[in-house]
Amino acid sequence: MKKLILSIVLVVCFSGFLFAQKTEYKIVTVVESIVPGGMGRSRMISSEESRNFKEFTTKRSDEDDERNKSERGDIRIKNFEETKLLNFFNLGGIRFQNIAANDAVVTSKINAMAQEGWELAFVNSGVES
Repeated sequence: MKKLILSIVLVVCFSGFLFAQKTEYKIVTVVESIVPGGMGRSRMISSEESRNFKEFTTKRSDEDDERNKSERGDIRIKNFEETKLLNFFNLGGIRFQNIAANDAVVTSKINAMAQEGWELAFVNSGVES
């Protein structure tokens, strides 16, 4: 009986290791042009490759001030998904229809990713004028 209870306790304790889930994040960047006159480019970008940040990271200190020697070409990604969006401005000024259209396209991407099992975790916003 003691062996059975000990076995059950061990199985319960180690089952967390067996069923642990790995968390994976994916970033989708939306760049909406604010260049007047419709001259800008608006896009939604999502990488199809991964990179290990440690390969491009150097720790610097007073004793060791050597800069990172990573080649830009090694960091650059050539496989990415690019979705065209409409610019905020045209020659007549701000286009609210374009903003609504971009919102619909971005929402479509979020919904498609949710159907694939992704969960929206963070939203960051930045504006430059």
